[in-house]
Amino acid sequence: MVNIQNVVVPRLRDIGDFSVMRVLPVAARRMVGPFVFLDQFGPVTLPAGKGMDVRPHPHIGLSTVTYLLTGSIVHRDSLGSELSINPGDVNWMTAGRGIVHSERSDVDLRKRPQDLYGLQSWVALPRKYEETDPAFVHYASAVLPEMSGEGIDLKVIAGTIDNLVSPVVTLSPLFYGDVALRAGASYCLEAAYEERAAYFIEGTVEIDGVPYEQGRLVAFGPGEIVIKARTPARFVVLGGEPLDGPRHIYWNFVSSSLERIEQAKADWRRDQFGLPIAGEHEFIPLPD
Repeated sequence: MVNIQNVVVPRLRDIGDFSVMRVLPVAARRMVGPFVFLDQFGPVTLPAGKGMDVRPHPHIGLSTVTYLLTGSIVHRDSLGSELSINPGDVNWMTAGRGIVHSERSDVDLRKRPQDLYGLQSWVALPRKYEETDPAFVHYASAVLPEMSGEGIDLKVIAGTIDNLVSPVVTLSPLFYGDVALRAGASYCLEAAYEERAAYFIEGTVEIDGVPYEQGRLVAFGPGEIVIKARTPARFVVLGGEPLDGPRHIYWNFVSSSLERIEQAKADWRRDQFGLPIAGEHEFIPLPD
């Protein structure tokens, strides 16, 4: 019998221009390894003249991971980074002691309807790295390892999966992969880490004879897990070593210390961390 620890049904959250599916955290499952947050945005078609506009906002104590399935987003941050992320690329932004960034649609792409579809996750940092220097690294799709065969297409976003090693630099042991299965094909999730989960994006799969539809996160206990596709399916697998203690989350702040979060709140109220982004004149205020 497969050890299923949790089955999470995402909640719909309105973020302005469109809604997202909030997968993690939930009361029953706060983290999977170091992953403390997971959102699915889209699939959505934004009409001409509209776009994604996530105004400048802060982070501490985490790395944000943006992974697109469809569309394009322009990332800007207080380090001076500015570039577009496209499907299959990875934006890995480490906030550490503090960073500010925005995510917007390209000006030219706004002139016509545009599709947008992807995932954003947060990886909490080990305590010894919570106050590290902020950093941003972009990894083009072509540098991420892939494998195809027996009805399986696998791309390793981060960590090591099936002996494929991603070049993405992480600050704790973890894995994150994009898996597509043809109908009838099976994928075996190895038992490399104590905490593992799969989030089903498209199609229907079964595990130990039990079906799971898209829009479900299933967290597993120990042992190998065989995921079989009843229809063509796509999902991500993620997890890693448990963190070195619980984490507190308030808005965009993650920390092992409540006092540190209060400091970040005060800093953002006072001067937006004192970290402007070139070309940006807006910001998201601290929630009431």
